[in-house]
Amino acid sequence: MLIVLGDLSSQGSELSQRKWSYVVQEFHSLLGPFLDLPYHVVTGDRDIGECSRLNEFSANKMFRSFPGLDAAGCGAFDIGNVNFVSLNSVALLCGNNDLRFNVEKALERESIELQTENEHVINESSGIKVPKYEFNWRENTMLSGSGPVLLLHFPLHQTTNTVHDENYGSIPDRAEPLKKRQTVGDGPYELSQTLPSNATEYIFHALRPRMIVSAHTQTFSDRIHPDGTREIVVPAMSWDAGKNPAFVAVTFRRNGTTAIVSHCKLAGKLHVLLLYISLFFVFILIVQTSLRS
Repeated sequence: MLIVLGDLSSQGSELSQRKWSYVVQEFHSLLGPFLDLPYHVVTGDRDIGECSRLNEFSANKMFRSFPGLDAAGCGAFDIGNVNFVSLNSVALLCGNNDLRFNVEKALERESIELQTENEHVINESSGIKVPKYEFNWRENTMLSGSGPVLLLHFPLHQTTNTVHDENYGSIPDRAEPLKKRQTVGDGPYELSQTLPSNATEYIFHALRPRMIVSAHTQTFSDRIHPDGTREIVVPAMSWDAGKNPAFVAVTFRRNGTTAIVSHCKLAGKLHVLLLYISLFFVFILIVQTSLRS
């Protein structure tokens, strides 16, 4: 399955419905032969705009363009025995906004559904029948890491500077790109680089995600949260957004609890430019050699 973690266009929020439809067409053309695969697009800040203009009407052009997104810009789906939940993390930054309240309601509904399924499994194994109305999502009894794979545009707030290296395990992260809450320099408006700590705690409590996949920072990161939850931050797949474009491939084992993460780097703009220059000089040499002979 293909998953795009937001920011389909650098100026998507400023485009008219007609121009936005061209962006969607270009996206489908870019997928080419992979268009037949299932895909899911997460809501990004450049897609739906700044908080002062963020409402259901302005965001609907994004939500209507891609299957699987509800009226709040959230989604949920299964692949095999792995559950995925995507949240409109942009709206969670926007204070007293109707769209944010809708995202929180979607989060609560998903939490209740997950806990109901978890309670059903526990009760079946123990032979105890508990009516659903006795269930209260605020008293979440799910274990950490037992929930879905969470898909976000903004990374969660990082309270520790530990990263996971596939060769050396957990090591200190001296760069700390997510620990410091900075603003975006070239975006359509200024936003923090991560979700605030209260929203992060809210998400952890409600969903107990087994893994988090996020984006926005334009650099790759593989981090472990204090409760042991792994978060993969996916870099931008564009020369305009970052110097090192890349994508990430995640393979889940059949048990659904183990994931293999591969960081796949693409050629940088400088490398491609040097390649073309080299080919140009090789072409000139071949022409000169043929003329002399």
